[in-house]
Amino acid sequence: MEWKNNAATHSVYNERTNWYNQRQNDSQNRHQTSVPISTNLDVCGTAGKAEPKSFGLCSMLITILSYIIVALTFPISIWGCIKIVKEYERAVVFRLGRLLPGGAKGPGLFFIVPCIDTFRLIDLRVFSYEVPAQEILSKDSVTVRVDAVVYFRISDATIAVVNVEDASSSTKLLAQTTLRTILGMKTLSEILSDRENISHHMQEALDEATEQWGVQVERVELKDVRLPTELQRAMAAEAEASREARAKVVAAEGEQKAAIALKEAADIIGKSPSALQLRYLQTLNTISAEKNSTIIFPLPMDIMSSFSSRVNS
Repeated sequence: MEWKNNAATHSVYNERTNWYNQRQNDSQNRHQTSVPISTNLDVCGTAGKAEPKSFGLCSMLITILSYIIVALTFPISIWGCIKIVKEYERAVVFRLGRLLPGGAKGPGLFFIVPCIDTFRLIDLRVFSYEVPAQEILSKDSVTVRVDAVVYFRISDATIAVVNVEDASSSTKLLAQTTLRTILGMKTLSEILSDRENISHHMQEALDEATEQWGVQVERVELKDVRLPTELQRAMAAEAEASREARAKVVAAEGEQKAAIALKEAADIIGKSPSALQLRYLQTLNTISAEKNSTIIFPLPMDIMSSFSSRVNS
């Protein structure tokens, strides 16, 4: 009898334990399913493209009511519904604060509902921005002042409105910091001689950074590189010394070539008596032409040759 009571008690204990475990599992399942995680919190997709959300029931009712009001006031409301976008502009339309599907509107005519729609016009033309002169410390510890020009445009009007507050101002500020960063990794000689590659490198860096803002950087040009006055004087003195050294080298090379040519001419004249006679007559002609008051008594070459041979002996 006691064994039966113990078995019954053990059975009741197992049933209660199973019931408690089942309640715990059910409670955990209800807790996990009662808090759904929304994966559509951002207005932008993973690729940076703006994606409009679907409208709720309240928004649909307000939209229908707005259409009814526009229809009832049709002769007057039509002037507020029609908007014109120029060829170089695009209009980003929001309805009740949400981006309308279909992307930016334009160019030409497009329609809005005045009560619930708002829009922003975006200029797609190329903007030019003169980067103010920046004092930059080069890689070899030389301070230079550099200014540049950046040409950019809005490539995607929707992203430029949704992803950034002011795409143009953000691009201008980024251009200043990028100029300082890139030139800070270059030496003075590289800055002065390799402007084209520096401009290309800066254009690539800016274009990659501003892609998520809907901005495309077309071109970057370094305008002017100004050096300190003391450094300019030192470089000018170095250049002057280099020019003088090259001039002396050229003059020395010219004298060397002239001496070699004169020696060759003397050797040729010494081997030919007739050539020496012609040279003698040419010299007499030159002297008589330059100084007419000079009296010259020319001697025959054979007498001079015998006299010179006696002197040598």
